[in-house]
This record gives sequence, structure tokens and C-alpha cells, in this order.
Amino acid sequence: MNKIQPDSIITLHYQLLLDDDTEVETSYDDEPVEFELGDGSLTDGMEQALMDKTVGDKIAVSLSPEQAYGYPDRDKIHDMPLSDFPADLQPEAGQVIAFDGPGDEEIVGTIISIKGKQVSVDFSHPLAGRTLQFNAEIIKVDNPE
Repeated sequence: MNKIQPDSIITLHYQLLLDDDTEVETSYDDEPVEFELGDGSLTDGMEQALMDKTVGDKIAVSLSPEQAYGYPDRDKIHDMPLSDFPADLQPEAGQVIAFDGPGDEEIVGTIISIKGKQVSVDFSHPLAGRTLQFNAEIIKVDNPE
């Protein structure tokens, strides 16, 4: 039986919940996801929870902010002019918005506050600082030879 190890290609269903049981993301309503362990798809804490598991195993772990998406970074808070936002979008505190980044990359930011014509946006991961519940069911494991 193949056990998950570094560089394994894994197919699984997963669910992420906030500590109040609010579902953030799930694959159970859709197709399972496939990725290579270590490719950056999952946080280190999620990968550690999967290590040495095999097909059919189910995982349910609580991940601290350190194991999940870290903590908000004050250096990632930027003030932007309200005029930089589309006219049909009225930013509100707490709102998560996708911005165009370099090289057609999408960057997600959370609106912290709006003061006059200035909008403070935190570009830390939207789940930074949160404890998360990570649930997964291993469907397939392929290991490099």
C-alpha cells in the first residue's frame, strides 16, 4: 500500500472550516483534487497531516495559524486611493477583493478600512491568523519510483 511521502501525487477530497465550523472551502461537492506534495498547493501543516497516510484514510486536524496561513503581516497593509477601485464597486471593511498583480497574477486583499478617499487593504492571506479545521479523505496515492 502506497503511503504519502514527499513528492507523492495525491488525489483527495478535502474541507476547510473556520473554528466556528463555517465552511471556507470544500471539494466534496465536486471532483476530488490532485496535486504533488510539496508543490505549494497546501500549507506545511496540511502536508504534515497527510504524511504517511494511505488510500482510504480520513484526516481531521485542527491547524494553528502557524500550521495554516500564518499571521497577518503589517508590511502587507497598503493604502490605496478609492479612485483605484471600479466605479461599480463600493469597498466595505471585511470585503475580500481580487486585484491584478504583476504578470497577470491575481492578488487577494482584504479591505481593513475606508477613510475619506483612502482604502486600507491587507494583502496577507485572507485566512492569516485563523485556526482552521482540515478534513480530508485520501482517494489515490502515486509515489515516484
